[in-house]
Amino acid sequence: MSGSSILPFKGTMPRIADDVFLAEGARVIGDVEIGGGSSVWFNTVIRGDVHSIRIGRNSNIQDNSVVHVTGGLFSTVIGDEVLVGHMALVHGAVLEDRCMIGMRAMIMDDCVVETGALLAAGSLLPPGKRVPAGQLWSGSPAKYVRDLTDKDREMMARSLGHYVDLARTYRE
Repeated sequence: MSGSSILPFKGTMPRIADDVFLAEGARVIGDVEIGGGSSVWFNTVIRGDVHSIRIGRNSNIQDNSVVHVTGGLFSTVIGDEVLVGHMALVHGAVLEDRCMIGMRAMIMDDCVVETGALLAAGSLLPPGKRVPAGQLWSGSPAKYVRDLTDKDREMMARSLGHYVDLARTYRE
């Protein structure tokens, strides 16, 4: 955790499991909980200043991403085994277990990406949208493309496993 910042906001300190990997430049602020085995990569900001952020176990938030909330309205909840790609923005949304968010995707207030769903790189999920379990959505604004294949699910599991292993290597 050297080179990362864990900062209180209005007296609330983030709660981070002992085996979380926080890369250099990562900033975790305020009402944030991060579960065991998760990782927060280089220059990512997780800012729970005006509402709460909860991140489950073995999830990863990749380089230069931003996770934030909407004061008084929308917290952010990221489940277990979630992969959030580089430079993504997650704002006041719910990412259920084992979903995958592509690089540079934006997920806005009151959105839900259900268990096992995939939001493609560069997509914009406008406020209030829901990506159903097992579907691929893409575009700006994001729309349904197709149901996920076994190959897609294998890629998602492989990608997640890679980041869990990589975080473990960095921690050592």
